[in-house]
Parts: sequence; structure tokens; C-alpha cells
Amino acid sequence: MRTEAALVTAAGELFIEQGYVATTLAQVARRAGVAPRTVYVRFGTKVALFRRVVDEALVGDAEPVDVAHRPGTRTAMTASTLAARIDALVEVATGIAERAGGLFEVANQAEALEPEIARTAQAGRASTVNLCATFWATAWRDGLLPDDADVETLGRTTDVLICADTLVHLRRTRAWSAADHAAWLRATITSLARSPS
Repeated sequence: MRTEAALVTAAGELFIEQGYVATTLAQVARRAGVAPRTVYVRFGTKVALFRRVVDEALVGDAEPVDVAHRPGTRTAMTASTLAARIDALVEVATGIAERAGGLFEVANQAEALEPEIARTAQAGRASTVNLCATFWATAWRDGLLPDDADVETLGRTTDVLICADTLVHLRRTRAWSAADHAAWLRATITSLARSPS
């Protein structure tokens, strides 16, 4: 496990420094201090290694539990107040932004070259759509929104706010700190919830 962790760390650094295309498995092995064959034995391909790097960045560790089943996401779906749910959702989204933002930019570049990365990125987008729709549907079901709230529009708009593509855009156009990003998200999502349907 220590070897895999070293490889994932080295690969993440190199992908962000050099981009997907320029990074080789031999370079990853060298940076991690292992034999090149070790990378092939553990991961097989650069695509598989990149997916692992992104998966770990999304959740913050190597545990095989996706974002939807993490404690922060569960809090976003079950807290007793809408404000607490929004806070949890913002924490999840900004945590992902901090850990994986640079990798999303790399993935954008790699999608045109690697069909598997393109499929994975599209699956990630679909997961974000589902997360946002479920967030608002659950809040409405639990009586935290007015009966006539436009849950579908709330879900679509929140998806645009927190999706990886928006994150890449914000990284390229704003020099926000994590706190700035969180404050903007919290204020915007809270405002959405208060808007008349």
C-alpha cells in the first residue's frame, strides 16, 4: 500500500506539473523511487493510474467509498436545517475543488485523446447532476423548501455552480482562495433557495 500511495502522489504531482500527455509512467516510477515495472504491475496503464489519482483526489483518501456515500454528503442530505445542508454541500464541493481542481484541468486536456478518460469525466458529470437533483429533492421532501419550490431548476443551477467544468473556468479566471470560493457558493446557493419559484 505504501508503494501505491507513493506512485499516486508522484503521478498527481507530475500530471499537474506537466499535463497528461507529457507525463510518462517511467517518470512516475522515478519520482516515486521505484522500478518502472512496479508501475505497470500496480496500474497497467497511464489511464488507470490517472483515474486512480483523480478518484483519490475527489474523496481525499484511498478508501473505496465514492463522494455520494461520504459523511459530508450524507450530512448534506440529512441535516435538520437547510442552512446546515447547504454548508455541508459547500464543504464537499470546495473540498473537491481544492484537492482535484488541477486534475480536472488535466482531464479536460486528456479527454480528446483518451476515450476512457472522456467516459469517466462524463460519468463524473452525471454523478454531479444526480447529487444536485437529490440534494434539492430531499430537502423538499423533508419540508425544508416551500411546497411550490422549483426543485428541478434548483438542481440544474446548483449543478452548474459546483460541476468540474465550472471549477476549471473559475481556476482560470479567478484567484479565489478556498474561503472565497466557499463564501461565494454558500451565498449563491442560499440565495437560490430563497428565490421565489
